[in-house]
Amino acid sequence: MTTPEDLPAPDDRRARLRAADSDRELVHQILSAAMAGGSLSPAEYEERAGRAVTAKTFGELDELTDDLPVGQLGVPMPFVGEPSTSRVVASTGRRPVAHRFALMSAAEIKGTVVVADSITATAIMGAVEIDLREVEFTAQVLTIRCAAIMGAVDITVPPDVSVEINGWPLMGGFGGRAAGPGVPGAPTVRVVGFALMGGVEVKRKDRKEPSRR
Repeated sequence: MTTPEDLPAPDDRRARLRAADSDRELVHQILSAAMAGGSLSPAEYEERAGRAVTAKTFGELDELTDDLPVGQLGVPMPFVGEPSTSRVVASTGRRPVAHRFALMSAAEIKGTVVVADSITATAIMGAVEIDLREVEFTAQVLTIRCAAIMGAVDITVPPDVSVEINGWPLMGGFGGRAAGPGVPGAPTVRVVGFALMGGVEVKRKDRKEPSRR
């Protein structure tokens, strides 16, 4: 039989973390769905929604939803296993990456680089790889303009962003299975352009697990 002494000590590190507007918006959606489903009265919803507006930490937000059947409310939640959620941050002072060009060669965008509202990727008999799983977004919408001429542009996005794909293939391919909505507050990635005897592919992948000492 498990006794209180056998239980692990609570880890309050997450409770102390500062919440973002996207986190408060997610809690509002949960509270709204709970009221619509009868789990909260209108008065309870109003009281908790008011507290969510002024909440500063995850601990304060968790108190508002701990007693609710969150998994049964139909509210899209961040993907399980994701160490973090993509968020738009203020300018970091670093210059954003704006373009990559590969002529019979290879080029890439990956790691913790800064991206703004637009990237141009051109692959002529070459390949451009764009991995957005660790980048710093500084705009709510990132448009990637692709030109793949007998070449390839491969784009990898984290699972939580929204993805829109609108390209033109000619004797090539333009698309992938990544199109669809993300979680509330996450950025939107729009992929446009054309593929001439080449290909543009967009795919979703989980972020890499954080290193463990």
